[in-house]
Amino acid sequence: MRKITICLIATCLLLTFHPIQINSETTATSSDIALSKNAESLEADAMLLRLNDINEMDKSNLNSADKSSLRMEVSSINQKLRGYGGGIYLSAGALIIIILLLIILL
Repeated sequence: MRKITICLIATCLLLTFHPIQINSETTATSSDIALSKNAESLEADAMLLRLNDINEMDKSNLNSADKSSLRMEVSSINQKLRGYGGGIYLSAGALIIIILLLIILL
């Protein structure tokens, strides 16, 4: 039973990390990547400045349409800023599966 489990896991890993995907060529050079990261940081700084301006505004004299447009703008800026984070997120189900696989294999 243990040999079958190890063979199945090895097969899945071999099919997941196929050599064609590893040998794929990338067209972006390191300077292009650096420029895009620099451009993203400039955009993020501009968005943060806009958020600060919105927070410092006196909203008492605005009508409801203006307030709702500001809320929509803030939410869209927050979504874009979350996109620049680039973190790796694991769901609870994925963590449980990883832990179970580690328990079974070890």
